[in-house]
Amino acid sequence: MKTANKTTAAVSLVREALDKAEKFGEYNIFTSLNAEAALKRAAELDARIAAGEEVGRLAGVPYALKDNFQSHDGNTTASAKMLENYLAPVTATAVKRVEDEGAICIGRTNLDAFAHGASTENSYFGVTLNSRDKTRVAGGSSGGSAVAAALDIVPFALGSDTGGSIRQPASFNGVYGMKPTFGAVSRYGVVAMASSTDTIGCLARTAGDTALVMSIMAGKDEKDHTTLDDFMGEPVATGKSGSKAADKLKIGVIKDFMGEGVEPEVVKATESYVKKLEQAGHTVQEVSMPILKYALAVYYIVTQAEIASNLSRHDGVRYGYRAKGAKSLGEIYNKSRDGGFMPENKRRIMTGNFVLSSGFFDAYYLKAQKVRTLIIGAYNEVFRDYDLLVCPVAPTPAFKIGENDGDVLKAYMGDILTVPPSLAGLPAIAVPAGETSTGLSVGAQLIGPRRSDRRLMQLAMEMEGVK
Repeated sequence: MKTANKTTAAVSLVREALDKAEKFGEYNIFTSLNAEAALKRAAELDARIAAGEEVGRLAGVPYALKDNFQSHDGNTTASAKMLENYLAPVTATAVKRVEDEGAICIGRTNLDAFAHGASTENSYFGVTLNSRDKTRVAGGSSGGSAVAAALDIVPFALGSDTGGSIRQPASFNGVYGMKPTFGAVSRYGVVAMASSTDTIGCLARTAGDTALVMSIMAGKDEKDHTTLDDFMGEPVATGKSGSKAADKLKIGVIKDFMGEGVEPEVVKATESYVKKLEQAGHTVQEVSMPILKYALAVYYIVTQAEIASNLSRHDGVRYGYRAKGAKSLGEIYNKSRDGGFMPENKRRIMTGNFVLSSGFFDAYYLKAQKVRTLIIGAYNEVFRDYDLLVCPVAPTPAFKIGENDGDVLKAYMGDILTVPPSLAGLPAIAVPAGETSTGLSVGAQLIGPRRSDRRLMQLAMEMEGVK
């Protein structure tokens, strides 16, 4: 990515990004732009460069921020009416770390409200359009961030991934999307969805830019006690443009995800990527993981329970939307939550409270957690023989806007390939694998054992140069 220096002004980089954001306004990428503050920071950075001061690795690089990251630039809405006027009192650690290196936020990107969804159709601010086909969804929940990167508005955008919310929109828009090992990047200051699977990552047009941003964000944070010591680092450049090739790996193709239920053109693109892995000298074999067929059911029990718990804080009293005309505390709760949440938010709250309720906790939530443990064990077992795994990101390319209206189960089935690594806390990266006959992008998903993030990104960088 292009950084500011004595010949390239940060102001020019930021202004160019803002101009592109305005140009592509019809895509509904941003919930708000941050032009005045962004240009001011760019001018301050240019002054520092002119004075000969040291600047960071992302000096003057404009970036886009998913609107569930708290910062002091504008309202943190999470694309929800509930937080429409919310001014954050803190700055997310991930935001602080990229901005300490000189990155400049130009605006906040659209998402499914509270990150509940896979299309941005559940946003209070309306749907974001796909970068390849404006009749189709951008994916989600990090749809705005994916399109901002895909349309070259910014070199990278930050996103969050709970069960595929970075990887799936990356696949739908032909960019890279990295979900790290659970705990690799601090979640402090990010609006919580499901606390046991939420991760913070990056979407970018190149594997190298993705790796650089991830290495900057990663590491221990005293404000998030689930964070791990920094083990990521910035991978060495690989492939045709680099001097070091990645180690030759043994890679398993999850055959359970390469057949029924996955569209043929998605399978074809993934197989094409697998052939490139083989041509690059890696050993590729099919592996079977039949237990993964239960992952989607487990995910939508465990995460709904956590969602119901996390959203209980939004009650119309402490902060956020408060309904008018309520005559009692109970009415404030009921009317504020009814008016402030989108239908998908309400559906997940109701389901989550149901599986946690007396009489159903053992039958649903506890059983799901036991199966989750079995899924983790299955991954541990397969990683004894294989370095990494590969499969498609999503069973379909980007679908038509409105196609899944009224069919919640069909919408949830779109997560079937991305939720298993999330339940196990594993790193996974979406990489462009090809296109359909109509020009829609298709992504492949590389999955590794815990703390193998650097190896995943190293391989993605190597394969980026393979035609």
